[in-house]
Amino acid sequence: MHVPSLSSTSLQTQQDIRRFVRFAVVGMLGTLIDIVLFTLFYEWLGMPTLLANTLSYSVGILNNFVLNRTWTFGDIQRRAIEKQFLQFTLISLSALMLNNILVLTLATPLGDLFAAPQWGYLLAKVCATAAGFFWNFFANRYWTFSL
Repeated sequence: MHVPSLSSTSLQTQQDIRRFVRFAVVGMLGTLIDIVLFTLFYEWLGMPTLLANTLSYSVGILNNFVLNRTWTFGDIQRRAIEKQFLQFTLISLSALMLNNILVLTLATPLGDLFAAPQWGYLLAKVCATAAGFFWNFFANRYWTFSL
């Protein structure tokens, strides 16, 4: 049985912190893309909420998979891209379900709470994105991009 030394544990912790920060940067870019497209689809094109959210979120999935595979977790030995993409997509779709539920559930109450019904959808989107971030990181770190 191999017992990790203190220095190898410290190195692993530093790598995980670096991965977490990179994941956050990738996530912020994906979120920016998601929110801009969601606003475009919902506000400008008049799409229904779920359709606009699903389309914008899907573009974010593609962006984040590519960047996380090549940059965030690029130091981890890679499995076949098809398998990783399937795992990443399954995790992302579960987060999308959470995201959709939160956007639909919170849009009206948040709009009312802040006396700005026209902005409730965006406030709900921000809350839903924050909740999904932690799920996505840990599920992908320990399943899709595990050592």
